[in-house]
Amino acid sequence: MYAVIRAGGKQYRVAPGDVIRVEKLNGANGNVEFDDVLAVANEGEVGRPQGKATVSAEVLGQVRGDKVLVFHFKRKKQYKKLQGHRQDYTTVRITEIAFDGQSFKAPELPKREPKPKKAKPVEHEAAPAAEAKSKPAAKKSAPKKAAAKPAAKKTTKKK
Repeated sequence: MYAVIRAGGKQYRVAPGDVIRVEKLNGANGNVEFDDVLAVANEGEVGRPQGKATVSAEVLGQVRGDKVLVFHFKRKKQYKKLQGHRQDYTTVRITEIAFDGQSFKAPELPKREPKPKKAKPVEHEAAPAAEAKSKPAAKKSAPKKAAAKPAAKKTTKKK
């Protein structure tokens, strides 16, 4: 069971339980419905839904994509322009596909429990003599050589 939906100018093939990234949905808190369903496939039959079809999803979070560098260059014109762009995305999990009175739901995910916090280790104060013994002696670094100067150009006299 899957459906093809349109979101943010792009088409996505989704099934119940899928997690997808769509372009940022403004004011998307909690649940979202995609009404623009282009096709539905059920038991090998693929086609346009006859009645109203909807795809429900829950919002998992808002993220920003990787930076894309846009570089404009015109040779021999001394023109270079570098611009960066990061696209905003909304991550959603498809929970239900409903059409023609049928409903296909995703299995419920188990609730995640927060990880227990680790106790901070207690630092003991060591005696100054013990610290001096435990530290290795500092290595003497070799003196740096002076940077070599480029060789002077030889000039030749014309005869």
